[in-house]
Amino acid sequence: MPVRSIAGRLPLGSFARRVSLGPLGSLDDAAFNLRVLAEAGVIRPVRPDRFARGLRQLARWGTSPAGGIATAAIGHPDEPAVEDDAGSLTFAELHGRSNALARGLRSMGIRAGDSVAVMCRNHRGFIEATLACSKLGADVLYLNTAFAGPQLADVVEREDPVALIHDGEFAELLAEAGPDVWRFVAWSEEGAESEDPTLDELIGANDGSELDPPDDSSRFVILTSGTTGTPKGAQRGQPDTLGPVASLFSKIPFRARERMMIAAPLFHSWGFAHFNLGLALNSTYVLRRRFDPEETLRATAESGATALVVVPVMMQRILELPDDVIARYDLGGLRITAASGSALPGELAIEWMDTFGDNLYNLYGSTEVAWATIATPPQLRAAPGTAGTPPRGTKVKIVDHDGHDVAPGKTGRVFVGNEMTFEGYTGGGGKEQLAGLLSSGDVGHFDEAGRLFIDGRDDEMIVSGGENVFPREVEDLLATHESIAEAAVIGVPDEEFGQRLKAFVVVRDEIELTEDDVKGYVKANLARFKVPREVEFLDSLPRNATGKVLKRELA
Repeated sequence: MPVRSIAGRLPLGSFARRVSLGPLGSLDDAAFNLRVLAEAGVIRPVRPDRFARGLRQLARWGTSPAGGIATAAIGHPDEPAVEDDAGSLTFAELHGRSNALARGLRSMGIRAGDSVAVMCRNHRGFIEATLACSKLGADVLYLNTAFAGPQLADVVEREDPVALIHDGEFAELLAEAGPDVWRFVAWSEEGAESEDPTLDELIGANDGSELDPPDDSSRFVILTSGTTGTPKGAQRGQPDTLGPVASLFSKIPFRARERMMIAAPLFHSWGFAHFNLGLALNSTYVLRRRFDPEETLRATAESGATALVVVPVMMQRILELPDDVIARYDLGGLRITAASGSALPGELAIEWMDTFGDNLYNLYGSTEVAWATIATPPQLRAAPGTAGTPPRGTKVKIVDHDGHDVAPGKTGRVFVGNEMTFEGYTGGGGKEQLAGLLSSGDVGHFDEAGRLFIDGRDDEMIVSGGENVFPREVEDLLATHESIAEAAVIGVPDEEFGQRLKAFVVVRDEIELTEDDVKGYVKANLARFKVPREVEFLDSLPRNATGKVLKRELA
């Protein structure tokens, strides 16, 4: 049987404008991408008849999500694509259902270029809505399930979608958000009633036959976290090459046709990235609507998932389970724990690997710059607080406020460039640029080995008594205290020193800790001017859906 591949460089017809193997036509890059994608199983032998059909689908749809599901339905029609709280769907079923949903949305008047807002938890409805919009060429705006009603109303008014697809539980929260837009319910609790049509009803009323591709690909708008202000819409199209996928796979060893437990929210850039990677790999998505530490372990173990996608606070919640509960679930097959979305304390990284093995990969990036660096298990063992090193195709510079490179060990502003950086905010404007690189908004430094460390947010640095202080350093130290479950540090005004540090501390259960204990611990390990002047004890820190601490609420 001839060895052929569904993926690859195809310098023919309309597909040439949709996807290529190497950025800028570089033979070296193309060879690297081919090798990595072959190792991952993205490029693999297939039957000649399926090769021809898959080739036609790629020529029609390119690297869009629509193209991903269309080719997966040819290569693995009867294999599971989604396993969620409602059961299982094969690739062929998911392809047909998303075709039918696209026809249903089109019958309601939704066309290419229109914007559709999606507010769903992790389940098949999120995936079907995204695929259907991709097949229509409609843009998708992902709403954060943790936003308050006024925030949602502001975002919907600014982004002006023509339709809103949401879980039934959010109907009341969205009551004031775009009252005149079409509304469709993606998931309803058993017994719940709604006046709005459901996705299942649209799917059932339309056939799942093939569609014609739109002239232009969809744009996917991810909202920034809004931890320091109003969330912005960061729009991103599909990449022009397979280079970014190959670069990521060269650092994190994902493999085709494995199960991927995505616990991180799909509406967040980290979860959404794995939705796209899963399509490239023809992975089976294992999803649960709500994060629960023990259920995540159970679903990972029972599904046979080899990859677990999380944000760091989820790791923390899992490790807080009693030892006997953790021991119930065999995660011996887990090859990858992929973490991102917020800072990963070094102590947490070590504790996770000591418990579940050296399978942890920490990605540092942002909604705007995509990824910047990735830390592998050996790097996290050698330097637990590191954010890692840039993957191929990504450039990271550390500069001073005049734009000059700083030496290793010196803190400066972080700028990032790669093929996946965003196209700008939907409301206009973008991030500061330097020689084609975008500001990440963070400050950090490289060590002598070229590993990146993030020291804090650029706008969080305070000047206390003439000394520059970054709260992140104090937070990382407090995270190592055996009696402290979590901590956040901010700058507050001070008449004498201009600004001072204030720490917010959550103490572990049934442990007594005083303000002097906290101050003494910092004083024993850091410079005197980094000791918080105030310590406030809380039951928990305010966080958004991806685990980032909402420091504006603390302030």
